[in-house]
Amino acid sequence: MKRVSIPELLDTDSGTPAEIADSLNDLRRINRWFGGNATTQSLIGHVARKTETPELSLVEVAAGAGVVPEKARAGLQASGIRLDVTLLDRAASHLKNGSCHGAWAVAGDALALPFKDSSFDLLSCCLFVHHLAPQELVQFVREGLRVCRRAVLINDLVRHPLHLALVYTGWPLYRSRLTRHDAPASVRQSYTPEEMRELLQQTGATRIEMQRHFLFRMGVVVWK
Repeated sequence: MKRVSIPELLDTDSGTPAEIADSLNDLRRINRWFGGNATTQSLIGHVARKTETPELSLVEVAAGAGVVPEKARAGLQASGIRLDVTLLDRAASHLKNGSCHGAWAVAGDALALPFKDSSFDLLSCCLFVHHLAPQELVQFVREGLRVCRRAVLINDLVRHPLHLALVYTGWPLYRSRLTRHDAPASVRQSYTPEEMRELLQQTGATRIEMQRHFLFRMGVVVWK
């Protein structure tokens, strides 16, 4: 299945406040039920164990209200890993009512991150990189490697015909018309693991670890 770039409605706030709220709630449920939260927690835990580092600072890009890093923070705390989170999103309005405990929130451009070199241990994103064209993805990860000390973590979808079919099957679960448009669009413009590895090899990373997670989720650790 060829990659097709399709603008997503939620990206441009194309909807009424109620439709946007319903779409964000759809996204939270998708991450909770279909592996999004678990993938991010698994990636952070993997780095903590590999580096034997029980305390990590992390900036979550395209964070919205910060639900995914908050779930990861709470889950990792139970296993003795402490996560200090900063949220970044392109619009300050997306960061309102952030849910991540004690997190700083910053509005900024993911392709020109407003942080000094080596500001955080980790940079993480969930369901973000499929929005980027190939060379934008390379630029984003290079920026991520600049501002992190250890690794960039990518949690995203895998493009596959069966995945697209499952998304259409799930339409009755979606409360917002935005989600009914954006969910299949996300799958169609996501990357395959092979495409992702090829692009990440252009970033200057020292090592790339690819993981497959539940229901066509991709987890990637891009080591600095």
